[in-house]
Amino acid sequence: MRFGPGACFLCGTTTTPPQDTVPVFADWLLDRYQLRERSIKLLDMRIVAYPELRIACCARCRTQHVEPLEAHIETISWQGVRGFRELDEQTLFLWLGKMFYGILVTELLNELDPLAVPQYPLAENAQMFRRFQAFFRPLQALRVPMEYDDFVPGSVFILETDPAQDDMTFEYDDDLSTLAFSIKLDETVLVACLVDNGLIARAMGRVYQQARRPLHPVQTAEFKARVYYAAYLLNVVPDYFPRPLKPGDQEVVLDALIDDVTGEIFNPWDNSAYAQSLLEMWKRWHILLSDILADPTFPLSYLHDAEGQPRHLTRYPEKE
Repeated sequence: MRFGPGACFLCGTTTTPPQDTVPVFADWLLDRYQLRERSIKLLDMRIVAYPELRIACCARCRTQHVEPLEAHIETISWQGVRGFRELDEQTLFLWLGKMFYGILVTELLNELDPLAVPQYPLAENAQMFRRFQAFFRPLQALRVPMEYDDFVPGSVFILETDPAQDDMTFEYDDDLSTLAFSIKLDETVLVACLVDNGLIARAMGRVYQQARRPLHPVQTAEFKARVYYAAYLLNVVPDYFPRPLKPGDQEVVLDALIDDVTGEIFNPWDNSAYAQSLLEMWKRWHILLSDILADPTFPLSYLHDAEGQPRHLTRYPEKE
């Protein structure tokens, strides 16, 4: 974990900027979604064009690991939601993890000389660094054949938006402090928490099963709010340990350990705090906090009705 332009983000080999780099968002994403002229706002308020987001990467890791991964995902992406759902979990985790790593390291480096000092600097977030260090171990599967024994490092959800209700082809957002983020590619929305050992996926199993259908974008945003809030409530950080290698081994096997098994896995749910997550995700629709908490015991939901059954939303607002 050596940050900066002089060390490969994967193997740590000394690199020479600017040629020894890879884009955080691959060239195929930049071209397909017309991102070369678009910008992203970072935590220190600076505006950066998508093509300017790059991380140090040696020639070996670039040509043997990163570029083949991107080429594979590009091919899969043409199949839409079906292709992503058929993709193996590790490959999807690694592709999402490479992008997330690039964004997070960019933010950390910017904090050394910020345009504006962030209200909550990432470099001062000890819990985030513990999560980030844990995440870096399974990310090494990008360059080292690796098996995760009886666990998955993160929770990844593959949602589908109804194209008749959604004209936004690309969207990216994140919560770096909890290693949660989302990326939208046409009708496919990928939502992830990258270092929870699949605990959020287990907790949201029923909700996810009910959401595996074309959703209105306002419903997708609600699902994202639940994942982001669950990541905020997560009260454990796993540790990963490689097993000693034996002669003839062809891959590294990682074991996972959660050291504090006596405490609660998730902190208590609080509807008012969850409502703030909904408010942020629903900005696009100008939904007010007073409407979200009209019933403080049951925050507004477009995914479920009052009986907890799935809602089928064909338009928003439902009546004009």
